[in-house]
Amino acid sequence: MAEIKVDPVDDHTMVIPETEISAQKPHRTLRVASLDIFRGLTVALMILVDDAGGEWPMIGHAPWHGCNLADFVMPFFLFIVGMAIPLALKRIPSKGKAVKKVVFRTLKLLFWGLLLQGGFSHAPDKLTYGVDMQMIRFCGILQRIAFAYLVVALAEIFLKDAQSNDIAAGYCSVFRLYCWHWLLGACILILYLAMLYGIYVPDWQFAVHDKESAVYGRVFAVDCNVRGKLNPPCNAVGYIDREILGINHLYLKPAWRRAKACTDNSPYEGPFKNDAPSWCHAPFEPEGILSSISAVLSTIIGVHFGHVLVHLKGHSERLKQWIMMGFALLILGIVLHFTHAIPLNKQLYTFSYVCVTSGAAALVFSAIYILVDIWGLKYMFVPLKWIGMNAMLVYVMAAERIFAGFINGWYYEDPHSTLVYWIEKHIFIGVWNSRRVGILLYVIFAEILFWAIIAGILHRFGIYWKL
Repeated sequence: MAEIKVDPVDDHTMVIPETEISAQKPHRTLRVASLDIFRGLTVALMILVDDAGGEWPMIGHAPWHGCNLADFVMPFFLFIVGMAIPLALKRIPSKGKAVKKVVFRTLKLLFWGLLLQGGFSHAPDKLTYGVDMQMIRFCGILQRIAFAYLVVALAEIFLKDAQSNDIAAGYCSVFRLYCWHWLLGACILILYLAMLYGIYVPDWQFAVHDKESAVYGRVFAVDCNVRGKLNPPCNAVGYIDREILGINHLYLKPAWRRAKACTDNSPYEGPFKNDAPSWCHAPFEPEGILSSISAVLSTIIGVHFGHVLVHLKGHSERLKQWIMMGFALLILGIVLHFTHAIPLNKQLYTFSYVCVTSGAAALVFSAIYILVDIWGLKYMFVPLKWIGMNAMLVYVMAAERIFAGFINGWYYEDPHSTLVYWIEKHIFIGVWNSRRVGILLYVIFAEILFWAIIAGILHRFGIYWKL
């Protein structure tokens, strides 16, 4: 399924003609270092917010409306996938071969998504594997990426005409060249908004299947009987997932459990209030069907940035397009949120959330592009570059904590007496006499930096895990 390849060029990584850097050897290509670094930064952020977010809730996912640091990770991944699509497919002249490659890669992403987030792996805390097929989680991070990649890559194959690589540097030139992509995006947005605000959500009930819950097995009822609401219990996103996927196949511990309505410890996790609403105990799928349809917009915006890189050869022309669009998206999203027209919400993947996170991705990438590809300050970001060049390996081993689970399998007397727990407790928490600071430093040094070094060693030998 996955491939370990000795290959210095990743299919997902964008390349630029070397003629932009040198007049010699015009047919060779070079990696865009800024994209590797941006990908590595995003993977590092995922590790940081997942493993330190419990102690630092301000960087974890917002319980419902709002946007914390963790809420930028998924859109950044989708943006990066979109940026890589134009050049990855540009090197495949046959539409048939391109479709085959896209479909095969999508299937591999789905496989790994189900394996890692479907419930089969219990790493790192439980030394068991396996999932009850009646409770398997169908959706997840890689599944959403697979869906967005499939839709946008097929659009790139079939909706673009054979065009010249060089076009005028006017702001609207790239938009005009790929107008069908934007028409697809508009159709997706209209479909999403129509379903989000138009679908009727009836009353519903559920049984608690989380065996760690104090109310395991209890049945709760939720009163809705509304249309167009964006609150946790009665939105169309959750209703569609419950009806199509089945309530037993949703994520058991959604971020809303940390909401003020549910726990006095908010924004930290904690025991539910005695008078907490029934929906606090309910499952919810943050990577569900309707929200994944909206998530395609993040990838379409990323594809536009890839098109700019392909067709505009000057740094200033590229940056003008990227920065102007980045600020426009950011401002539009902020206005929609603070005017209460459309709130920022990662769980629902609202349009304002698409705009703010895509605008942020555009500006962060532009800043990295200036520092690395224009000013040549690559050595400052070498650890992130190494992670970005072996992103799948670091994601699986560190973000999904498969390696930590393997190490925890070798314990002394007690399953919590392992090397991982010893390092965390005695080297980081004990030295700093603070669990919050110790956990943060452990994640930065024992996870992110450690895997950056491992990725760097593999890069030295030209070894990459590619899908």
